[in-house]
Amino acid sequence: MTERRTPTSAAARHGTLWDRAVLALDANWTGTSTVPSRTLYPHQWSWDSAFIAIGLRHVSPVRAQVELETLIAAQWGDGRIPHIVFNPDVPLDAYFPSPDFWRSSGAGRAAGAPRTVQTSGIVQPPVHALAAWLVHRADPALSRSRGFLTRVYPGLAAWHRYLLHRRDLGGGGLASVVHPWEQGMDNSPCWDAPLSRVTPAPARTFRRADLEHGAADDRPTDLDYGRYVRLAMDYRDGEYADGQGQFAVEDPSFNALLAASEHALARIACELGAAGTARHARAERLTAALVDRLWDPAAGMFFGRDLHGGRLVEEYTVSGLIPLILPALPRDVVAALVRTACGPHFGVGDQVRLAPSYDLLGAAFDAHRYWRGPAWFNTNWLLERGLRLHGEHARAALLRAALLDTAGTSDFAEYVDPYTGAGCGARGFGWTAALTLDLLGERTSG
Repeated sequence: MTERRTPTSAAARHGTLWDRAVLALDANWTGTSTVPSRTLYPHQWSWDSAFIAIGLRHVSPVRAQVELETLIAAQWGDGRIPHIVFNPDVPLDAYFPSPDFWRSSGAGRAAGAPRTVQTSGIVQPPVHALAAWLVHRADPALSRSRGFLTRVYPGLAAWHRYLLHRRDLGGGGLASVVHPWEQGMDNSPCWDAPLSRVTPAPARTFRRADLEHGAADDRPTDLDYGRYVRLAMDYRDGEYADGQGQFAVEDPSFNALLAASEHALARIACELGAAGTARHARAERLTAALVDRLWDPAAGMFFGRDLHGGRLVEEYTVSGLIPLILPALPRDVVAALVRTACGPHFGVGDQVRLAPSYDLLGAAFDAHRYWRGPAWFNTNWLLERGLRLHGEHARAALLRAALLDTAGTSDFAEYVDPYTGAGCGARGFGWTAALTLDLLGERTSG
């Protein structure tokens, strides 16, 4: 696939950074999808591919389309898009949990797991319809000639049906995650309380491949990892049926991304000649449910709801800021969220270079440990988008500049110290490079 876009005028002024980002994505390209990292993450990840497609649209719209088409081709019959699509050419011991742990084609048979490709059985945040719409808008003529939206729309609609119906475990109109890995912010302190009731799998029953590529002090503890493994084993052994596990949380960012993608799916429907009114209305109902069930006005923050305990998990994490991406968020909620983002808990625009993943004042804050303090490029990209959406252009511009500077100086790190910008985890990371391209590229109407 040789089609390649030249940089826009804005990108040309940062030519070296643009070229480096393109090279990082090229190095991670497999021919049909992009791995997040050749070392630590050698397969296709669901929300990574969505963010990667958003960046690739500026360089190769065809490759961006193929990225999403490859992912959706591994969709299960019940509508779920799995969080990992495994490359059969990668050795089993390169990543854990590996395909032989998930046993998707067997344990997932009742849920319609594909027979010809091995996947995980859990999901990740639903960024995909938003990504598909942005990819289409990058080159509508090419998209129409390839029938891109016609191909992906049925799968995206089934994906949203799955989340809106089978995952509404609390009955309040929001989707629930049944494993911390599903929300994407795997090791966040907001999971500590819901995970505390889970008996961990014994350490001798699994091998942590992640510790071969990252410092133990930066990664989840063995205790937490044992709980992750136990939840995944129980879900697998229950044939991936929803609503039976020990863990179920309504998360703010997961549902905000679902609502944003529902708006995008409405635009896709209109492009294909159908009415999008019902989908826009559904997105606004999701927004209202998010405020009703997860907003704490006294804290000025969205918190996750632990469905087993029935209470909000009152931890300040970046997940609670992501609803800023929603256009129908009430004005008073927007104003309070901006105050929280720029206040002492997150320090955006003042104390830190990028928004941390967790409360700067929190007892569990660690500037380097996975999702317990470091800053991530995808969450900051979403915050920048939300700030612009709600007219906070000066703050958005400062965050955009910090993102670009940190991407370059960290060699497109997986995540960074929020204070210093020092890189942690993998380098040449897929979504960091891709979202750098998006910030550099000429903005396409969304």
